[in-house]
Amino acid sequence: LAEFLINSSSHHTELYGEERLIVRRGQPFNIILHLKTGSKEFTPGETSFTLIVETGPLPRKESDTKVSFGLRDSTVDTEWSASATNGPSGNTLTVSISSSPNAPIGIYSLTLDQEGQETSLGQFILLFNAWCPSKYINETKRQEYVLAQHGQIYRGTYKRIKGTPWNFGQFDQDILDICLKILDDNPKFVSDADKDCSARKNPIYVTRVLSAMINSNDDSGVLVGEWGEFSGGVHPGLWIGSGDILRQWAKSGPVCYGQCWVFAAVACTVSRAFGIPCRVVTNFGSAHDTNANLKIEKFYDEDGESLSNSDSIWNFHVWVDSWMTRPDLEPEFDGWQASDPTPQEKSEGVFCCGPAPLRAIKQGELTKKYDAPFIFAEVNADVVDMVRLSNGKFVTFGGSTKSVGRFISTKAVGSDKRHDITHQYKYPEGTAESHIKLAENMIVGSDFEVYAVLTNNYIEAKTCTFLFFAKAVGYNGKQGDSCGYASDKVEVPPGEERRLSLRLEYDRYGSAITSDRLIQLAAITIDKETIDYHKAEKTIVLDEPDMEIKLVGEATVNQSVTAEMSLLNPLPELLQDCSFTIEGVGLTDGKPVTAETEDVGPKQEAKASVKFTPTRVGSSVLLVNFDSDKLKNIKSFINVAVKE
Repeated sequence: LAEFLINSSSHHTELYGEERLIVRRGQPFNIILHLKTGSKEFTPGETSFTLIVETGPLPRKESDTKVSFGLRDSTVDTEWSASATNGPSGNTLTVSISSSPNAPIGIYSLTLDQEGQETSLGQFILLFNAWCPSKYINETKRQEYVLAQHGQIYRGTYKRIKGTPWNFGQFDQDILDICLKILDDNPKFVSDADKDCSARKNPIYVTRVLSAMINSNDDSGVLVGEWGEFSGGVHPGLWIGSGDILRQWAKSGPVCYGQCWVFAAVACTVSRAFGIPCRVVTNFGSAHDTNANLKIEKFYDEDGESLSNSDSIWNFHVWVDSWMTRPDLEPEFDGWQASDPTPQEKSEGVFCCGPAPLRAIKQGELTKKYDAPFIFAEVNADVVDMVRLSNGKFVTFGGSTKSVGRFISTKAVGSDKRHDITHQYKYPEGTAESHIKLAENMIVGSDFEVYAVLTNNYIEAKTCTFLFFAKAVGYNGKQGDSCGYASDKVEVPPGEERRLSLRLEYDRYGSAITSDRLIQLAAITIDKETIDYHKAEKTIVLDEPDMEIKLVGEATVNQSVTAEMSLLNPLPELLQDCSFTIEGVGLTDGKPVTAETEDVGPKQEAKASVKFTPTRVGSSVLLVNFDSDKLKNIKSFINVAVKE
């Protein structure tokens, strides 16, 4: 056991628990062999035996899934090798085994062959190794991108970016086994297990398999995507960690429901569990270009009503970046690679996307695999607004080269701050000015005024129809019901401006908005005589109420402690089916704990207290989610230091 513990700390695998041997490739690990009583003493150089490692259902030498190797004076870090030394008492032998840095990851069996007599020595799990000298990623980044078990996922709009805490929990009990099951359930393994297991030496291949398997399209993958009707499953806004989702999938198949940040968070958990450095990335103003022309076309009729079209702009979209070398491409494409497990478009016949090098996306090198053009469009597409006139012709009346791909965000290394990585995806652009003015502090539940401002930059006076629409919108850009509408016929002298105000009332928007709390405002001016159309657009996110979380007393390992939560109901109506859910690594035994509360009247406080027993000393994070019938997806967290 002692040797086993030394292995786990030198291999950075102690967080998986100490029940079994889990090591990273390209690095030696030690085992102790006990010699049978009465057997000859081991003499280096004379006594010899062969070790055999095997992985997958059909281990073969040609596929690198079965390797035999004998003893040497010392191990080498370029291939499978072993060396042995006598223990102090003479009846034990310490064997050092180094795996190949290019070995497939997975569960291995280890066998000792001495002159044809084979003895099974047991199993071990081999993972990718970000600590290998060939991977240039520094220690603080490894701590964040491989070992950190919680993070922040950014949502909202680019004007109001909100971090949502998430529990990755990649070291929770049974999670690694479930991640390995994802690989074994993937269609490529089912159709050719030998080829698939051999390909698991390559993080590019594994990342692409995960991008297909985290969604349930084409296979029995982890999560079912849903952006409209959530009956018969869990609303995507309720999840606060990946563990619950992965366990549910392992038990009973695809889990209902996920949206992009849930898909990305689960992909991050699985990547980190396998040892691939990974971060969750949010792109504000994310284009979904269905016909690959790098333009997002939005069509309107002559009265400013939008016509349906398959292209769309998501207010935000979340995917992952994974760090790896790209031996299949030129050396400058090593480093961060974007991949997207949310099912949007097919790639090679399957709903998956990536990995594509960030460097290729930034430089517009769209032939670099995989799916670089689609990801390039997500951050760079131009938006074109067009009016279809009654004669069937189209007139362009607005749009932007700047509104797509803004404030691309990930959690900073070693802190909960937002790190802007837009410059890693694209070169800087100018900014577009907007003509919609907003109220301050727009908290959900209250009524407020917004204004559209029309300025006449022509040298003669203009008469036009001024329209102002407010519509509920999903974060994926899908429009919902109207929340308000104002119109006016205005004459504007040259150089002057006119305002049109619109009152947004909870009575109208409350039932229309989704749990993302987004409203899209569009101001359109129409001069039919001169066929002159203009449009300004802005998406607002309504503020959520603050949640208070505090611990009663100090958190001490293996002793119960109480968390008290409270939240003021900002809505002018009763909240029903209220509950607080807490979860934390080493705090709640890897599972969420829910406390239901009474109904909460308008401007009243929802309160709950939950007991939990920390099982691990050190710093952790307690995540809390509030849910109810009319107010969902309210999350917060506190840092918890667990004492001895």
